[in-house]
Amino acid sequence: MKPNVLVLRAAGSNCDQDAHFAFQYAGANAQLIHVNRLLDGDARLQDFQILVIPGGFTYGDDISAGKILANQLKYKLADQLLAFHAADKLIIGICNGFQVLVKAGLLPQMDLKAPQSVTLTNNDSGKFEDRWVYLKVNKSPCVFTKNVKSLVYYPVAHAEGKFVVRDDQVLNLLKQNRQIVFQYAAPDGGQPVYPQNPNGSMLDIAGICDATGRILGLMPHPERHIDPTNHPHWTREGLAQEGDGVAIFRNAVNYFR
Repeated sequence: MKPNVLVLRAAGSNCDQDAHFAFQYAGANAQLIHVNRLLDGDARLQDFQILVIPGGFTYGDDISAGKILANQLKYKLADQLLAFHAADKLIIGICNGFQVLVKAGLLPQMDLKAPQSVTLTNNDSGKFEDRWVYLKVNKSPCVFTKNVKSLVYYPVAHAEGKFVVRDDQVLNLLKQNRQIVFQYAAPDGGQPVYPQNPNGSMLDIAGICDATGRILGLMPHPERHIDPTNHPHWTREGLAQEGDGVAIFRNAVNYFR
């Protein structure tokens, strides 16, 4: 069985083709669908098993990063999203998609009516960070990271990637529920310093999941490390069997097999 993947597009999406390729490579049937088709009823979320909100600058991030698309999901597609999640399906938001998930109320838990408790805000460096980073992969309930190696290498490209929480209670719940999936790390897996943590995220957090492990949001881009030649050092270090990002998408596909 090949799961059907909806790669959600909106004005300003620019990583949708990358996410589409990654899921096709992993063995899924992926489709690029504009959010207006869902709003008009021309496409139905229920016909898919995986929802992807890719990176980019949806609606120019004019209000704040991902906020307009988040409001469309929260206020116009809430019933479809709740039914989708209740049916044990998967959602992943990458970079701008992660910003959308936290502002729509899909992370850190699926509650579209709850006050926002985490966000992604301006990088401490005060500039757009475009670089490759090491990530520690923690043990968690996350479906997407099952049996993924403990240290991976993905690129980042963002100006608002600093993960912050509302208060200590929110942070403690993330720890207790093992929802902190990715943390920025030094090349040896140790404590990072800038630019190894490119944005100043609290606890070096780069990605979280919900308590079920079926919703994942992360700022780095696994879809940009699919082929071994994507690695910036491959000519010096040699080619790996496959890129570090493949496992994320393969796990999602295998979840439905």
